[in-house]
Amino acid sequence: MKNSVYRRNTGFRSVDFWKSAVMTMPDNSFFELLRSVFGKIKTPFKKQQLVNELETFLLREDIQKVITAYIDETDAKIITAVTFFGEPAPEELESFFSGEINCAQLQDIIVNLEERFILYRFSDEKTVRLALNPVLEKVLLPFTADVSTLFPAVSPAETLTGTDTVTAPKPPQAAVLDDRILAGLFSFVSAGEYFFKAENIIRKKVIEAGKVCFPGIELPLVLGSLQMLGLFYAEGDRLIPDKKRFEDFGELSPRERSEYCAAALLVYSESKTPSEILPPLFRNKIREITKFIHHFLDSLEAELLYPEKSLTRLTEILKAKTDAAITSSAMLEVMEKTGLIVTVSPELRQLGAVVKNTAEKHNEPVIAVDSGFTILVYPEINYTDVLSLASAMAIREAGPVVRFELDRDSAVRAFDRNIGADEIIELLQRLSGFKIDNNFIWTLKDWENRHREVSLKKGVILTLAEDRRYLIETRRFASMNIETLAPGVYLLPENTTNEASAALQNAGIDIIARPCKNETYMPTSSNFPPPSNILSFGGHEAFASQLFLKKIPAASAEDLPKTEPLPDHATLTEDFHAILKEMPLDKTAQAELAARINRRLILCGAQLKEAYVRYEKLEARLLDYAGKQNIAKQAIAQQSPLELVLLGGEKAEKRIFGIPKALEKDGGELVLVIIPAEGQENMRIPLGKVSLLRRIKKSIFT
Repeated sequence: MKNSVYRRNTGFRSVDFWKSAVMTMPDNSFFELLRSVFGKIKTPFKKQQLVNELETFLLREDIQKVITAYIDETDAKIITAVTFFGEPAPEELESFFSGEINCAQLQDIIVNLEERFILYRFSDEKTVRLALNPVLEKVLLPFTADVSTLFPAVSPAETLTGTDTVTAPKPPQAAVLDDRILAGLFSFVSAGEYFFKAENIIRKKVIEAGKVCFPGIELPLVLGSLQMLGLFYAEGDRLIPDKKRFEDFGELSPRERSEYCAAALLVYSESKTPSEILPPLFRNKIREITKFIHHFLDSLEAELLYPEKSLTRLTEILKAKTDAAITSSAMLEVMEKTGLIVTVSPELRQLGAVVKNTAEKHNEPVIAVDSGFTILVYPEINYTDVLSLASAMAIREAGPVVRFELDRDSAVRAFDRNIGADEIIELLQRLSGFKIDNNFIWTLKDWENRHREVSLKKGVILTLAEDRRYLIETRRFASMNIETLAPGVYLLPENTTNEASAALQNAGIDIIARPCKNETYMPTSSNFPPPSNILSFGGHEAFASQLFLKKIPAASAEDLPKTEPLPDHATLTEDFHAILKEMPLDKTAQAELAARINRRLILCGAQLKEAYVRYEKLEARLLDYAGKQNIAKQAIAQQSPLELVLLGGEKAEKRIFGIPKALEKDGGELVLVIIPAEGQENMRIPLGKVSLLRRIKKSIFT
């Protein structure tokens, strides 16, 4: 906020700013507030002098002790939220606490905090905002630091709901899009010649094979998302892995790769033209959402369990401050699919652990030979190694368990990529702890020897007469020449034909070398910048510095009030009620002052003994039918919220908050029509069945 009197580190404006806000209150509200503190106000008076006296009163140590003792858990949440949002509009708090505190209850709490001098309101460019009273900074500062109250979380050993407990995070039961699944998809796509039918629709045969290899993975969704990332690209009826892009992807951390995948899943699933994959058009949006997810995760403690309510709240705050077009439920769903969060109970999700680099594992085995040539891959394997496995082996299962198999076809594809048998053997020996048997090694080398015996080379034959052969030495042709087949006969790169391969197979050749030409890639940027380096929040740096829960500085010991133990809340109210009981007042005055005590407005005994009682009837009970009728009419006229308690036993008591709409006659009885704050349909409640009807003020500042 661009205001010299605003201090970002605490969220308190200057005392002079607060005084100005108080003095601009409507006169009736201003004098009612001051009379509640000082009793009768002697004339002549000046507003400035009265506000100075109010400041002196609030700075008294005994008064600050009482104010502190009165602050309960709900008050603390509101105080923290006002700091966290940086002087929010009341509507922002309503949105934030939606589902926990309905709007009518919240309004009542805010008005009560205004009456207790904790909050005040001011207008900023036609927007009404809430702020903390700087006179009480010493009292309120400890409550501004602990934002964990806004985002409740529990440790795995704590009780979650009822008798339900979680002792440890449960591993995901379904496959998640992690490094092993990415490598499995690389292998799966590499093995397929014909992937699409018309209009980039994946063939049914491919879909069925994918269901076997990737249980629980939505193949069209995942592959479409990875196309958006440029890891695969379509070429005719084929889907082709971009090896260079896959390698560049490995420059990121495991969590960052998952963040990119989650963002791509979200963008692809919301795309209106999912069959037309043009990565450059979506790259900026993917990066924006990737950074959003990155900051979201940085705001959580990995070892804690968060209810979905906390995660949704945090998402909504980020959205409001970054203008990101993202749906909380959709984001949480793709984060589960990529293992960034996991569900440990129907109510709670937890930040998921990411795979660590195997360099930290002291060369422990990360694969095991299951049977024959089948390799079981552990989650601890690093990205580079599992991608190397996928380049030489066929994927057989990629779910919670990941298995590759080295067969003849996958070995031939590896040889065609210029990956030799010795290189494959060295990789498998290192990853398994040198547990690859001799039969495996002999078979692989035999396939490599047979691969060399027969080869089918593809290209265009260039023939040059003897007096023209010098052309091949020129720079243009020298770079194009693959091989000199004979004097004057040269092989140049070009597409091959499937017919030649079929003819050799008909002749009994079961292994045919088809060496790949120099890798060509889609014309996309091969750079995946880490989310921490992309898309600055621009004007929201101040917010971002306060957003991350682990980074918000707690109040230092010097900041905290150094006072004697606080009085007990219950003891205070009992003492004040005892004083009131001895005062010679009529029932109306007794009821008014008792209500002030119960609303925590009385801070010292003098406020009772010197009280100025200007009774404003805000509630009516039981048989006070006329009182309930008048309060209902006032609330309808002012569109003030109402609190209703319906008649019934103590356990059956029902409390309703809402906005009154009308007071109608139904036979011989008046019926209140009210719109409940919970968003239900209009309710019709006979006044005779209401045991308490209370009008809630909108604010003392209006």
